[in-house]
Amino acid sequence: MEVKNIDAKQLQAMFVAGANALDEKKQMVNEMNVFPVPDGDTGTNMSLTIMSAAKEVEAIETVTYTSVVKAAANGSLRGARGNSGVILSQLVRGFSKGIIEADENGEMIDTVVLANAFQKGVDTAYKAVMKPKEGTILTVAREIATKALEMSLETADINVFIENVLQHGYDTLNKTPDMLPVLKEAGVVDAGGQGLLCILEGAARVIIENLQIEIKKPTVKRNEEAFAALKNFNTEDITFGYCTEFIASKDHAEDFNEDTFKAYLESIGDSIVVVADEEYVKVHVHTDNPGLALQKALEVGALHNIKIENMREQHSSIFTEIEAKPEEPKQPLGVVSIAAGSGIAEIMTSLGATQVIEGGQTMNPSTEDILEAIKACHAEKVIVLPNNKNIILAAEQAAEIEEETKVYVLPTTTMPQGIAAMIAQDNGSPEDMEGLMEEMKEAVSGVQTAQITIAVRDTTLEGENIIEGEYLGMLEGRIVVHNKDLKETFNELLKKMKEDAEVVTIYYGEGITEDVAEGYREDAESIFADADIELYDGKQPVYYFMISAE
Repeated sequence: MEVKNIDAKQLQAMFVAGANALDEKKQMVNEMNVFPVPDGDTGTNMSLTIMSAAKEVEAIETVTYTSVVKAAANGSLRGARGNSGVILSQLVRGFSKGIIEADENGEMIDTVVLANAFQKGVDTAYKAVMKPKEGTILTVAREIATKALEMSLETADINVFIENVLQHGYDTLNKTPDMLPVLKEAGVVDAGGQGLLCILEGAARVIIENLQIEIKKPTVKRNEEAFAALKNFNTEDITFGYCTEFIASKDHAEDFNEDTFKAYLESIGDSIVVVADEEYVKVHVHTDNPGLALQKALEVGALHNIKIENMREQHSSIFTEIEAKPEEPKQPLGVVSIAAGSGIAEIMTSLGATQVIEGGQTMNPSTEDILEAIKACHAEKVIVLPNNKNIILAAEQAAEIEEETKVYVLPTTTMPQGIAAMIAQDNGSPEDMEGLMEEMKEAVSGVQTAQITIAVRDTTLEGENIIEGEYLGMLEGRIVVHNKDLKETFNELLKKMKEDAEVVTIYYGEGITEDVAEGYREDAESIFADADIELYDGKQPVYYFMISAE
């Protein structure tokens, strides 16, 4: 059956179906990452980005072409994670411009409108990337747009249009290894391009297969009976006033007894939930003394994700106008730093970071996360340190969106670079941001970074056959050492670093004890006889060691 137009409800369903399709296949996309390190998160980042768009699209009350694409653009823009997610958000943003223009002109979505919207998406995405590479998601998107234009001149049948455009997209994807040698050597196609096609294929099923998608609208209407009961509830009837939640690392697992721990919490509160596994203990308790609960948990290990809410105050605020406090003046300068690991986060805070977002490999913060941290700085100017190459675009997107604060993104790619930038920040003044940024850039340029992680699959890179389970020594992002022995990897990696380094700093990660780390420090001292060797517990995931040489 010939289909000549797509209506607004179908468009809404297409966004949701596309998001669901990628969410189902995200692990397959993750496994296409070229580097065999445990940070294959292209599929996850793209899925979280498009799911954020779908969530906004589902929440629409009045469904029109414009309302659907505006919601999708806003959701993807703020939910974008990682470089692939940011590029995807820009594709959605440009696509939405094309649909809005057609809607304003009273046009239905036909093959011509779709082709124009695809092209606007590609144009917008290319502008967001400084140095586009052939053989990536951008190449696949561009070829899809080119084929869409060609097909729009040949057919008005959207079914025929979609089938031909999708086929050309897959043909292009299969050619990406010939465009990008690193893909050919690893034996994979581009992960970002595959993710994009998963979305488009899912969306296409709404039209081609007449796929019915349930739009799960959020509940916005309050339950009047429950609300009335809450209104008559006396705050004095709340036995314990503070809802306290946190996670404790089981650093001292041998001393932890779940029954004893629960019994203590019962002595100071109620509504207790304690969930423990081999590494963490997650706790929920209502108490009048949150500090006692936290103090007890410190006997178990380091605390994370602490959340304390005053339930009496929350109840009262539903019905009571709270007198607005005069807003405090903004500080001249704030710094937002991304940190992988609670130890790194503590270092960043001690160096003066105003807001620290825990994230990095495998857990890239979204544009929205960075935006919230910028606002929380309550500063006239804010510097953002991404400390990871896959977070830079999201940081830059946050800077573009933020309107009230002047945001500067220093494109740091590693945690040691971020720490060097924080130290240098003390030497400048917010009155001279150009000079301050130059000071920080100079400090970053003097840092050499090495990292050790583990291979999660077999692959071939730069002529080297890498085996799953081998330790990987990476210098400035390139794998330069790989073998089965962690100590040997560490020593060989250090020998490839700056021989004339004056300071070598070692950050040891999760699973490495202080005693073990001291042994590695001794090896570093023998390799760098004239350098100061510093050792810190970074508690970073993924990387056993991060090492900087300056």
